[in-house]
Amino acid sequence: MRITVVVPTTNRADLTRRTVERLGRQVRQPDRILVVAVTAGDVEGLAAAVADVQIELAPRGLCSQRNRALQLVRGDADLIVFFDDDFVPCETYLANAERFFEQHEDIVGATGRILADGARGEGIDFEAAVALTQAHRTPAEPRVQSMNSLYGCNMVIRASATEGLWFDENLPLYGWQEDIDFTYRLGARGRLAAYEALAGVHMGHKGGRSAGKRLGYSQIANPIYLLGKRSMPRDLAARLLTRNIASNVLRSFRPEPHVDRRGRLAGNLLAIRDLLIGRLHPQRIMQIQ
Repeated sequence: MRITVVVPTTNRADLTRRTVERLGRQVRQPDRILVVAVTAGDVEGLAAAVADVQIELAPRGLCSQRNRALQLVRGDADLIVFFDDDFVPCETYLANAERFFEQHEDIVGATGRILADGARGEGIDFEAAVALTQAHRTPAEPRVQSMNSLYGCNMVIRASATEGLWFDENLPLYGWQEDIDFTYRLGARGRLAAYEALAGVHMGHKGGRSAGKRLGYSQIANPIYLLGKRSMPRDLAARLLTRNIASNVLRSFRPEPHVDRRGRLAGNLLAIRDLLIGRLHPQRIMQIQ
């Protein structure tokens, strides 16, 4: 199988260089590494560090950057592996992915086991992430769990199942929940799974992401927009909406140092106001300072 690894990135040149360089440790080497950035500064030093990397530029936004990758790799790959620029896979990740997709022709997308997720806390530094992946041992009989959607920091997609399928560029910038939207629609074409033999660490790097107020607006606008598209289950949308509003209200009194809770709450309230007056839309974050 031909495997292309895609890494979208914005404003994280040093981190991206280190994570892409780390792909050289894969037991099964990728046939192609494609990094999609917004400016040349986003990938400064990368070409010198990784000789065979392909670098492309696209308009800013995770969805537009991923769509640029899809345009370039369709017809030239059997598996498209999307890694966030702050994800460190175990060295057996690609080998296990290839074997899994060869053995299960009905699988159109898979995501792996997250050994640690820095997005849920202060973040994990690169050296600690590498150490966690090196210490991990794949179970003798790794579990396979059917899924309705996949976690965007690490997704393996069967390329032949993506014909006519695109990430929704109405979800701008960080594209919050764009992975749910894309893979929920992908799941109509075959089976989605979480496979325990695909493992890695999501560092949850805080740089290069949307400001608190913008993210807070997206926390309301994006699930409601996806409900209208029928590309997010109602129960998931309800959980996201209630959990995020409650967390931002309660924690705004004593916010975590690494989270702009008050900014997120302000964004939540602005989105609720827009919902009530009939102008709620994900693209509105482009007008928020």
